Formats: sequence, structure tokens, C-alpha cells
Amino acid sequence: MSTPSIITFLTEHAEKKTVSFHMPGHKGSAIYRRFGYDDFLQRMMDCDITEIPGADNLFQTEGILKAAQEEYARLYDVQRSYLLINGTSCGVIAAIMASVPKGKKLVMARNSHKAIFNSLVLADIQPVYAYPEIIDEYGISGGITADEIERCLAENPEAEAVILPSPNYYGICSDIRAIAEVVHKRGKILIVDQAHGAHLKFFRNAGFADMPESAEEQGADIVVNSIHKTLASFTQSAVLNLNSDRVDHYVLEDKLQMLESTSPSYLLMGSLDINAAILKEHQTTLMTEWHGSLMHFYREAPTVKGLRVIGSPLDTNAGIRMDITKINLDMSAVGVDGARLEELLMERGIFAELTTGPILMCMTGIGNSLNDSKRLIEALKEISECCGALAPSPAKSSVTAVLKEKLRLFPVPQDKERIPLLEGAGRICASSIIPYPPGIPFICPGEELTEEVILYIKRLRDAGEKVIGINDQGEIIVGRKTS
Repeated sequence: MSTPSIITFLTEHAEKKTVSFHMPGHKGSAIYRRFGYDDFLQRMMDCDITEIPGADNLFQTEGILKAAQEEYARLYDVQRSYLLINGTSCGVIAAIMASVPKGKKLVMARNSHKAIFNSLVLADIQPVYAYPEIIDEYGISGGITADEIERCLAENPEAEAVILPSPNYYGICSDIRAIAEVVHKRGKILIVDQAHGAHLKFFRNAGFADMPESAEEQGADIVVNSIHKTLASFTQSAVLNLNSDRVDHYVLEDKLQMLESTSPSYLLMGSLDINAAILKEHQTTLMTEWHGSLMHFYREAPTVKGLRVIGSPLDTNAGIRMDITKINLDMSAVGVDGARLEELLMERGIFAELTTGPILMCMTGIGNSLNDSKRLIEALKEISECCGALAPSPAKSSVTAVLKEKLRLFPVPQDKERIPLLEGAGRICASSIIPYPPGIPFICPGEELTEEVILYIKRLRDAGEKVIGINDQGEIIVGRKTS
């Protein structure tokens, strides 16, 4: 069987009219058509231009791009906003490079995205790991506490800045307000990777108190938002918000121009402009509709036999600060683990974002409808009634066990070699090993490999999952042994 071309796969998938519970948040063309952007969709190729006269320049904005950035600054109520066409990844790297001088220390959540680990290498920065709370019941990482950040800064007073994700991949939020107080009391800079929470500000604007506040509202200095993940712009587009004077905006702009493409896509920037216009005019309507479809799901979920939902807003005992747009499903009570549930939903035309052990995470977005929630409930009922006796498929492991273990950290090896994964116990990792998604490293450079971690990685590989950092020969990069 031959492999289809990229465009064949894309067009065939689009024709299936599936339900998307994965990024991007627009969920297809319907939201653009609803608000009158058919012409842009129909003439997209003609809109793919470069910096011709009148088109402005991303790295010296004076015209239409400056206006778009100023609109985002108003929407998020921040000092400055910057359009990003290399995703949130380039934004968090630029924020770190603008905040932490070469060779200095950064306090960072150990469950950060790989882009943040990449910044350590690019900018020669020393990490100080802040560990998230662990939700043992589900085997996933929770929020980062203010006490943990206080501990890291007390032990490393020379650290220049702090960065953490909130919400994390599962929608669990940290108390950014309390963390900001700790960070600012010590004169440091707080960066929040809000890749999964670009929408939070607008739910709060619409009056939904069951949603967490955005990091901007809670006092973070720099916040980077993946607009494409949950809102209405194209994949790879994002916005960086500068929210204080603790970072020199000229330095930040210099780092951004180092990292972004010198041929920025006007299609990506155009989609960011459309997203801003839609939010400016229709955010209350859209957030109300989105919230209504979510609440329909959460109200109906208890009628599905064997289904547990993490952090439901209707569960007063959940005790989790939760972004409820991430729907975390657990049907292990009826013998269906996360990986098998993903397969069974795909058979019914529903595609989810991520599996971790017993959990399947469905990422909703601004483009999801009430009908999508109804289809998900109907599919889950059918699966519960018909498929509960199926043997579970091999489950994905999570980074949680590694986070709990807090692996020993050594200097990053400079002299390196490749060895078989199974021979790695006791060796020092020299290149990150990262399951994708979610893009959180199992092992970072400088951490010591253990037998338990190696078995985790082997199980992932045996299950056919994507693991960055292992070649097709099953080899990893470690520090060379010294005689």
C-alpha cells in the first residue's frame, strides 16, 4: 500500500467531516464563513504575499501589522503585544533570552514544553527545576505551587527569571497571582507559557467565574499565547504579551527578530487579524456558546456508565484549578484505557488530542459546537455499552513517574556517544528524549537514566508512539564514559 501525498491525506480527511477535539481551535472554515471571511478563504493563494509597499514589516511595525498588535494589546489589556509566526515556541525562547543573561539561571517547571528546554542550549542557561504537584489518582502532573517557586528561588537567589506552563496540557492551572507575588518580591521576572490558555481572558470577560483568570490578569510579566490552539487563527500563529516594565521591550524585540522567519507568512498574520476582529465584535456570544456546549457535556457525562471526568465544574470535590475547555476522559472502569478509547472514538469520526495511561484528553476550541458535545456523549455511551469487554491496548506512559522520581542532575555532557537505549541505565543523558505529544521531556540533558525510565521509553516505542531523541536503530545520545 503506497503512502498518500500530504494533500491527498488532508483533502480526504476534510471530506470525512469529522469532529475535532484537537488543535487548532477554529475547527475548520465554518467560523470564518459565519463572520463573513469567505473572500479570504477563497482568495488565500492571492493573499500569500511578502513585504510589499503597504504590507508593513513584522520587525519594524508601522502600519497594518502595528495596528493588529495594538488590537491584541487592547484585547488582553497589556502594554504591548507581538504577532508570532513561529508559534509559541519562538515566543517563550525569546522571552527567556530577553530575561536571562548567558550563563545565568532560570527557574523552570520540569513539565515545561521542549521549546523551553531548547532555550537552555541556545542561550547557555542553567536550569533550576520546579516540580509540579502529582495527581496520583490519574498519573498526571498538576500545578506548580508558590511554595515550590519560593523554595527554588531561596536555594538559587541568583536565578534571573521563572517560567512555567499554565494551564498545563490537561488544563490544570497554577496560582499565577501567588507565584507572581513570590517572584516579584525577589525582584525576578515571571514568564508564563499560556499556550493552552489563550481563551481564558475572554471567558472571564464574558462573566464565567468557573474559568481561571488569565496569567495577564494575575500579574505575569510576559505571557505567550498559542492563539491557534484554542481560538481562531491558523496553526503556528501566536501572540506574546508584554505586561510590565521589568523586561526591556527593545531587547525582547531584538530576540524575536533573531528567532522568527525573515519571510513571515501573511496568511498566518492575516488569520491572527481575523481572530482579533472576531473577538472584538463577538467574544461574548462565542464564549457563551462555547461554555454552553461544555456544560452540556459535563451535565450529560454522569449518564455514561463507567466514565470519570477529571475536574468537572459540577464536581465540587474536585479540588483542581481547572480550565474546563480541556475534557479529560477516563473509562478504565469498563476496561477501556486512553489509547483504546482514542481508537474507538476515531472509528466514530471523533478525533481527540492526547492519551496518557487511562486518560484521553479532548481539546475543545472556539469553533466547537453544541452538536460536537452531543456527538461525543453519544459515542461514549455506545462505547460504554458495547465495548467495555475489550482488552486494553498498550497504554502510553506519562512523564509523571519521572517527575516524582526527580532524577539526579549532572552537568550536561560535552563528550557524547550513541548507545542502545537498553544499555543506558546509569548513564548521563546528553540529548532530550521527548514523547510527542505532549512534548514534555522524559529525560533532559544532564539527567541520569534509570532502569525504570528506560522501560517507560521502551514501552512507548513498542506501542508505536513517537519519541523524539531515539534514532531508527533504537539508540540514544549519552555522555561518553571516562576511563
